[in-house]
Amino acid sequence: MTFRNAFAALLLLVAAVPAEAQLRVFTCEPEWTALVRALVPDAAVTTATSHLQDPHYIEARPSLIAAVRRADIAICTGASLEAGWLPMLLQRASNPDIQRGRAGLFFAADHAKLHAPHDHVDRSMGDVHPEGNPHVHLSPNQLPEIAGALAKRLGEIEPEMAAAIQSRYIRWRGDWNSLRAEWRARAVALQGQSLVVQHSNFGYLLRWLGVEMAADLEPKPGLPPGASHLSQLLANPDLEDASAILIASYQDPQPAQWLAEQTGLPVVVVPGTVTGKAPTETLGGLISEIIRQVELAVSGAPNGSV
Repeated sequence: MTFRNAFAALLLLVAAVPAEAQLRVFTCEPEWTALVRALVPDAAVTTATSHLQDPHYIEARPSLIAAVRRADIAICTGASLEAGWLPMLLQRASNPDIQRGRAGLFFAADHAKLHAPHDHVDRSMGDVHPEGNPHVHLSPNQLPEIAGALAKRLGEIEPEMAAAIQSRYIRWRGDWNSLRAEWRARAVALQGQSLVVQHSNFGYLLRWLGVEMAADLEPKPGLPPGASHLSQLLANPDLEDASAILIASYQDPQPAQWLAEQTGLPVVVVPGTVTGKAPTETLGGLISEIIRQVELAVSGAPNGSV
């Protein structure tokens, strides 16, 4: 056999070997995309929302329907966070593997202990989640448990990748433990401080840090702050002890700015989730940056909201 014929035969042999299928993932929020990237770096991921969007209110667009239809697994927060749009998305996508009760649908909240669950919920209470606060991706203690459960589920979806996924999870958890020890040391100086917030986005992290929530800009969960409620806030004696007003980058800054003008409190604007850009492109980086911004506000130093 000539060299040319041998080379041609080798090319045909290589072409005949099936390529390893790329894991196709749909995520409802960017925090789960970041976690997938840590566990399966080569996965093809479609994310429904960004840090500039409120994940409660998303349109079930045709592009998202198509992404769910192609996906091997969908990863969402659950706890009714996506109740306004995810059921319609799943119905229209008609992907039999991504339905409630199937391995292809993963809810992070199912693997966490949520704060403030409610036995009874009605519309008069605002946008309250009966399962509890769904923004658990900012819980330093609970996120590793969610990541471990996700690593296990991804390994079930792609058994040939299971060992590699578990190895990456162990490495990720080691890095997380180191960051958590650093955050705990920094939290000592924040114990007993208080902030004005809007919604419960940062509730898990602030509680873990020992930072109190002096007041909420929202009159009820999910309801935009109105002039009457904001005026009533001025009479709240807890404002005297607050260090700053903390809001997420997707929230309307005007109510916070109005209250700041009345009280002299600084406004700190941070992403509620990962952004894809340093220093908040990972969940560890996001929490580190939020803590840094709170430290600046408490110290009275000028902050550089991101």
